[in-house]
Amino acid sequence: MKPVFKKIIIFIGIIIILVILAFVLSKDGISTMKEVPVKKPVIYLYPEDEKVITVKLQYDGELICTYPEYKNGWKVIAKPDGTLINIEDNMEYSYLFWEGNSKKGLWNDISEGFVVKGEDTKDFLQKKLSEIGLIPKEYNEFIVYWLPYMQDNEYNLIHFAGDRYEELAKLDITPRPDSILRVFMVFKKLDKYVDIEEQTFPEFKREGFTIVEWGGTEIKYSLKCEKV
Repeated sequence: MKPVFKKIIIFIGIIIILVILAFVLSKDGISTMKEVPVKKPVIYLYPEDEKVITVKLQYDGELICTYPEYKNGWKVIAKPDGTLINIEDNMEYSYLFWEGNSKKGLWNDISEGFVVKGEDTKDFLQKKLSEIGLIPKEYNEFIVYWLPYMQDNEYNLIHFAGDRYEELAKLDITPRPDSILRVFMVFKKLDKYVDIEEQTFPEFKREGFTIVEWGGTEIKYSLKCEKV
């Protein structure tokens, strides 16, 4: 066989191996090969007195929707009750909203959280979000958005991300807040119950200028805890 044909055969063989490897990894749930949606993070601002606040988001992904429009940051006049006036358009808003997609894999190895029956999800979220630190206005808006995705599932695996969410979406706020609570739910539909260590949370106190954010994502690939 001529050397040129040997090189062609070797090249084709390498391509086939790479295609097979990519398929195996995708079937195995490697999230770095998938886009993970970050859905409806909303940011509430509660200053002690009316003031101008700048919020910048460093998101490791692509922003697909913002409201008000994100133009290298948001600049708003914030009131103690959470009302915002966006300086760009002089319109009133209840919070800052954004959504995005990221290919950064962060949630393959969830080792703690909660497994909740779909029919019990509303009661669970009311109780748990209150324990974490959301007030009724905030957790009611959270539940209204997420419950339709969860209530009809047999079970929901629910995890509230902390540092790993911070790695994905950093906030730069001026002036600097005194208290900040970022609640990001990662959940997955389950057909059967799995055992998982229950997640605990530090106590959150609203002191001074307070920032509260909630959002979430639905995982649709396999997790390690499902394979135990």
